[in-house]
Amino acid sequence: MSDYSQILSETRDGVLTLTLNRPDRLNAWTDVMHNELKHAIVTASGDDAVRVIVVTGAGRGFCAGADMNVLQGIQGGARDRLAEIDEAPSDLRGLYPGRFGYMYTCPKPIIAAINGACAGIGLIFALFADLRYAATEAKFTTAFAQRGLIAEHGIAWLLPRLIGEAKALDLLFTARKFTGREAADLGLVNESFPVGELMGNVQHTAHHLATQVSPRSLAVMKRQIRKTYFQSFGDSLAEADAEMVASFTTFDFKEGVASFVERRAPAFEGR
Repeated sequence: MSDYSQILSETRDGVLTLTLNRPDRLNAWTDVMHNELKHAIVTASGDDAVRVIVVTGAGRGFCAGADMNVLQGIQGGARDRLAEIDEAPSDLRGLYPGRFGYMYTCPKPIIAAINGACAGIGLIFALFADLRYAATEAKFTTAFAQRGLIAEHGIAWLLPRLIGEAKALDLLFTARKFTGREAADLGLVNESFPVGELMGNVQHTAHHLATQVSPRSLAVMKRQIRKTYFQSFGDSLAEADAEMVASFTTFDFKEGVASFVERRAPAFEGR
């Protein structure tokens, strides 16, 4: 499945860039797109050549929500069966089931570069990324209430944790449109940039993560954060203590200290 039909895939200097590629439909979501994204991200999870994953959209949109033809098919009772893709064992899989849980299971940082329209399931997908950056001019909407739908695929759990309950209810109840600038003000995205500067800033961040920090550290930190929602403080602290002791035995710890002392760039291996 390396030849994708609805996404583009390019790996350069440890950064895998995945581009949703239905620009004539503002990259509206389909089951094919879902399967291809999942395949690419799950495959990258075990690929040492990939240290960071960036997802963006072709053309003027990031993802304008589900393709309306697909929604009409669901109303009529038709729905394509999602392809089964094997994921590596993880203690997070039982905590995060569902359509996008695999993004939390992935040990690599996932960055959403939201270059344009981001609505419905496209917004949910972006929320499952670890970091989000948006074009200031990008238009967002939850959309569900205006389609007679509900808070789908875990967004009722995710959104209040990102921006607070009152703001989450506003965006869900009203389904109003808001810009990338407001998304940054709300804390929905990490930062917004003029559209012409978005990918340059995202790639700068991705390159830093791919070259200047330990991939092992990132994987452990990501797992720690995702597990804390189901842990007491004491359990989280105990796990951190155990992980700290384990990190002392790794190549990346030795390299991190040596590169600092020797005042040179690190050469982390992720072991």
